[in-house]
Amino acid sequence: MVWALGAFLLIQIFPYGRDHTNPNVVAEPRWNSEMTRELFFRACRDCHSYETVWPWYSTVAPISWWVVHDVEEGRSHFNVSNWGPESEHGEDAAQALEEDEMPLWIYRPLHPEAGLSDGERQQLIQGLRATFGEPPATGGAHHHHETHDHHEH
Repeated sequence: MVWALGAFLLIQIFPYGRDHTNPNVVAEPRWNSEMTRELFFRACRDCHSYETVWPWYSTVAPISWWVVHDVEEGRSHFNVSNWGPESEHGEDAAQALEEDEMPLWIYRPLHPEAGLSDGERQQLIQGLRATFGEPPATGGAHHHHETHDHHEH
């Protein structure tokens, strides 16, 4: 038992998992409505923007390693705070939500505020499709919006 406590205390000194940065918002997509943006930020913000709310457990290793990894992974795939042609994967967002892949199953019980009613979920799916468009039918180049708005916070 003492060795387990010692190991737990020792892993707290590793630097990975301590970087809880939220870079400045560069640009956001042109949301189809404020409601779509509001629902997205309620359910998806922590992993898909630079406006992550870091919970207390995100500072305790080894849980912190998992949290930071998930945020880094989410931001690298789809980040509404650094929006532009190089980072757009918006056409996947509605499908991931519709197929119940997002939010991640482990995220949901720890973040009840991210829970959406069936109606809100459908509204967000429709809003994401209106904001980002449907995926290309041929699997070719991704659809890109030419204009990008940034909302001040």
